[in-house]
Amino acid sequence: MNGASREALAAAHESLDALTDSTSADAAKLAGELAAVTALLDREVSLRRVLTDPAQAGEAKAELAGRVLDGQVGGQTVDLIKGMVRARWSQSRDLVDALEELAASAELTAAQKTGRLDNVEDELFRFGRILSTSTELRSALTDRAATAAAKGDLVGELLGSKVEKVTERLVVRLVTHPRGRSLEAGLDSLSKLAAERRDRMVAVVTSAVPLTEAQKQRLGAGLARLYGREMHLNLEVDPEVLGGISVRVGDEVINGTVADRIDEAKRRIAG
Repeated sequence: MNGASREALAAAHESLDALTDSTSADAAKLAGELAAVTALLDREVSLRRVLTDPAQAGEAKAELAGRVLDGQVGGQTVDLIKGMVRARWSQSRDLVDALEELAASAELTAAQKTGRLDNVEDELFRFGRILSTSTELRSALTDRAATAAAKGDLVGELLGSKVEKVTERLVVRLVTHPRGRSLEAGLDSLSKLAAERRDRMVAVVTSAVPLTEAQKQRLGAGLARLYGREMHLNLEVDPEVLGGISVRVGDEVINGTVADRIDEAKRRIAG
């Protein structure tokens, strides 16, 4: 998102945070209702365009949103969306993207309030690793001939009681309503949102053997000093790296593996 949409999204996040800080607000319920409105506006293009039309007065758009949503979702959700449609959006689709992000943020807030956010982060990462190594599973979850219900049922069978309910809901929504994204991109976005809940960054760490608890603590502390922010480590083991570790933070890769040094030596000899 750019310009006006980015500002509108930031304001919406502030409103959501203020709302979920209240002990009376049910973050999981908010998430479900925001997801339902996301699906509605993704489907109803004409309504979405009216609600984001810069030529229309903000209050008029808020009143329309209230009429459409009253009785369909709770009052807190209606108020939140009224505030969003009063704002200016660069493109009408940005509103839907923002609603989807808020729904995910509300789910993650629910996990954080119950002390389950770390579990959700790890489970999202592990599901992504499973997806990357199973062509058959990926094909089943992205099959255009399969119904959304069938894909949701498959995720339920795979994850079920094995993961947090928040994780399952997030993955089901991503699989059943990908909205043009790859599953990998969607999972990556969810992981970043989870990290942002505590203002921390995510480091993907690949090593030849599992790291000890002491090694993880030293690595996390070192990366936190380097980047100036708390770091969440997503750990994976790959014997092909031979030794050492590879660390990816965003687009930056810090590679200290034996395999990488061997490749570099080969390049120098060949050059």
